[in-house]
Amino acid sequence: MVPIRLALAALAFAALSGCMTAQDIRLADDHRCRGYGFRPGSDAFSKCLQDIDLDRSADRRAFLYGGAGPGFGMGFGYGYGFRRW
Repeated sequence: MVPIRLALAALAFAALSGCMTAQDIRLADDHRCRGYGFRPGSDAFSKCLQDIDLDRSADRRAFLYGGAGPGFGMGFGYGYGFRRW
């Protein structure tokens, strides 16, 4: 019984350790734009943050609607797979 609990605890820890809160993401984006040399409060800094957010949204859309999203593994011929008529 103990190994099962230990395995579940390790699995839960592994799943939660990869999560970032919105504040963590914002802080990482802030550091990234500062690393590029932009000063907080400037238009260029705001544009940098916006570009990072748009890139993240595009990556999310590509994952969801691309071949690696929820529809992955359906097999050939389903939906818009490899058989387009």
